[in-house]
Amino acid sequence: MSILQEILGWTQGLATWQSDAVARLLAKQTLTAEDQDDLFALLKAAHGIPDPKDRKPKPLTADQIPAPVKATTHVELRAIKNMRHVNAIAENQHLPFSAAGMTVIYGDNGSGKSGYSRVLKRACRARDQGEAIHPNANLPPGKAGAPEAAFEIAVDGVAKDAHWTQGKAAPPELSSFAIFDSRCARAYLDNEDDFSYVPYGLDVFEGLAKVCKQLKTSIETEHALFAADLTAFVPLQGDTLVGKLIASLSAKTTIDQVDALATLTPEELIQHVEFDKSLKENNPKEKATQLRLRARRVATIATNATAKGSLVGPTVATKLRSLADSYRTAQAAAALAAKQFKEGENLLPGTGGEVWRELFDAARKFAVESYPEKEFPDLGAEAPCPLCQQPLGEGAARMLRFEAFIQQEAERTSQARRIALFAEYKPFVAHVLTLNLDDVTHGEIEVLDPQLAADAKAFEPLLIARQEAIKAAVLSHQWDGIDQALINPAARLQALAAKLNAEAETLEKASDEKARAALQKQFGELDARRRLSQVKDSVVTAVEKLGHQAKLVKCLSAVKTNAISLKASELAEKVVSKELAEALNHEFKALGVSADAILTS
Repeated sequence: MSILQEILGWTQGLATWQSDAVARLLAKQTLTAEDQDDLFALLKAAHGIPDPKDRKPKPLTADQIPAPVKATTHVELRAIKNMRHVNAIAENQHLPFSAAGMTVIYGDNGSGKSGYSRVLKRACRARDQGEAIHPNANLPPGKAGAPEAAFEIAVDGVAKDAHWTQGKAAPPELSSFAIFDSRCARAYLDNEDDFSYVPYGLDVFEGLAKVCKQLKTSIETEHALFAADLTAFVPLQGDTLVGKLIASLSAKTTIDQVDALATLTPEELIQHVEFDKSLKENNPKEKATQLRLRARRVATIATNATAKGSLVGPTVATKLRSLADSYRTAQAAAALAAKQFKEGENLLPGTGGEVWRELFDAARKFAVESYPEKEFPDLGAEAPCPLCQQPLGEGAARMLRFEAFIQQEAERTSQARRIALFAEYKPFVAHVLTLNLDDVTHGEIEVLDPQLAADAKAFEPLLIARQEAIKAAVLSHQWDGIDQALINPAARLQALAAKLNAEAETLEKASDEKARAALQKQFGELDARRRLSQVKDSVVTAVEKLGHQAKLVKCLSAVKTNAISLKASELAEKVVSKELAEALNHEFKALGVSADAILTS
């Protein structure tokens, strides 16, 4: 296996940012400041530090290095042809290479020699690919395509064409050619006239180690920049949750922990003020008694408001409206039925009344028993009357009308619904809707909450007005707006009473030694959280810095060069013998090779 194949296999077990560094080192002799910045960003991203530019690693891949070729395979380059979009070099040209000896290409400056050289380096996966291949500058931007070329080659004597296009993997056969120029050469001058040979690829380890050392310096510099000054938070330390959090601030501290302690609810802020007042109160027990009495008075008004409000609320109004509508409908039906029943005939007084209904019911019962084969009241004109035993004659039709009237029972329904309506209406109009809000209680509420005092005082007239409106609607059947609920201050009054009781409880605790100690502890916790909220942003920034530093420490571990040195030594023993190094050094000296020599093959 070749050195580069060994390196490829090795990089597959590396972090992606390191494999990216190896790919860059194989493509260029010296990494630029931009390369260093990219690798630093990739290293940090691999350890949880986001990259603002969102750069992604590009690990070394097989198509970036020469493909493995069997030792017995012979690949021969015969020509380059059909080169397109490479500088201003003419297209569809054919540049042959001799199968034996040396092919020399010459020409004036700007004739295209470098263009051919750069294409060869890219297509043959040469060590240096830092020089860009530019398109024809004389063409409009839209007309300039990707550089491409065809190569006439012979593999073990069999001729074939290999096509190359920039941006795509180069044909593997072309990677068997070694491209050597001033940018690909690597010779190290240890002493004057003393050269050491480093095989192609092994110098990557030295370059990677150098990159890691430079990254180590960058990490240490950034680590120092992100130092967090925690001395400003010393006053927050103490025997509270906040104090313990501040004393143990580290990279493991979360922003959620800080937020949870630094965020106080409105109720907690009120508690903080109340605890402070209670602890400073001279006679807390007496003050607590006064607050309890005041709370009781306010709670009474709240209870009254709830009870009185329900008496004229939407539920009551809906029920009365339903009863009134039902009665009104029944009244109309009864009037219509009575009118239809008496029209066109001179009926005896009392017809349709209760006595008459009883008489008719008795006749119906007798007829059903006497004429089982017929359906009452359709007895027919020839049938005897159930009462007088004479043929019904014209009375047969009247019998039908009587039965229809009885079955409708419009009048009975009307009376039943009237009774139901007045059963609800009479107690409703008798309700007394005063809240019993005396001037003393009103004044106490006004001191604590002026708006609530005004709303409570205004609620009583609203209740009376709603009662009058419902009474009028029952008679007029105009219910517009009455189904809307009044804004009842009962809940706010009850909340005020609860607040007064809570204050009284706090004062009672303040008067007891044990309870006072517990109250002092609660106040201490709330006070510490309040003070933390004032510097929360600074604490969060400190936590973020500590977290960033912790990630940088992990980055430091990732740039250690021990594994790189071990792998370099392992490969050097595999591919370079002492005898080979001495023989090459002797050969270089005999040839008089200098560091500035430019060799091409």
